[in-house]
Amino acid sequence: MASLDLEFIVQEALKRIEEKLSVQVEASGRHVHLSREDVELLFGSGYKLTKVKELSQVGQYACKERVTLIGPKGTIKNVVVLGPERENTQIELSLTDALSLGVKAPIRESGNIKGSAPITIATEKYSKDFKEGVIVAKRHIHLCPKDAAFYNVEDKEIVKVKVLSKRPLIFDDVVIRVNENFRTFMHIDYDEANACGFVKGTRAKILK
Repeated sequence: MASLDLEFIVQEALKRIEEKLSVQVEASGRHVHLSREDVELLFGSGYKLTKVKELSQVGQYACKERVTLIGPKGTIKNVVVLGPERENTQIELSLTDALSLGVKAPIRESGNIKGSAPITIATEKYSKDFKEGVIVAKRHIHLCPKDAAFYNVEDKEIVKVKVLSKRPLIFDDVVIRVNENFRTFMHIDYDEANACGFVKGTRAKILK
């Protein structure tokens, strides 16, 4: 019995050390961020987005509203809108999504949409053609300043990260994003999640 208790204590200690030295991974599905102007164009004058679920980052949330994305080669329905509203409308897809729609979406950091891919966004009553706005989000890690100091990384730094899953994988070209309001999470899209065997609770280690 004593040996079993000791083994449990050791395993718990190792688990806590691994959690301390790693970051939690989240898989981000396709979604849309809308400006105030485009909320009204797509849903009607004076329309307000309806919050239904808080996300891991402070102040970010999933909305009840859904839209349809229409590209030259295909359509994707029931795409979630994330709040709050942004200055510019942005559509974030995986490379597989972009291929199915027939759009050439560049891999960019969030917010960098100048010269990105065009798309049509539609609701039940309205639609709008966007000349730009579609990107594939560059894989990244959100960190608060305290955690950035702990991991010895800086804002905009590019690192390698090993995903500690049943299908371990090292991702290169991962951008560090540091902000006082951030909670520490690594974000990858569903293509990347499938490649590394992601499941809820998966963690990753920053490699320097």
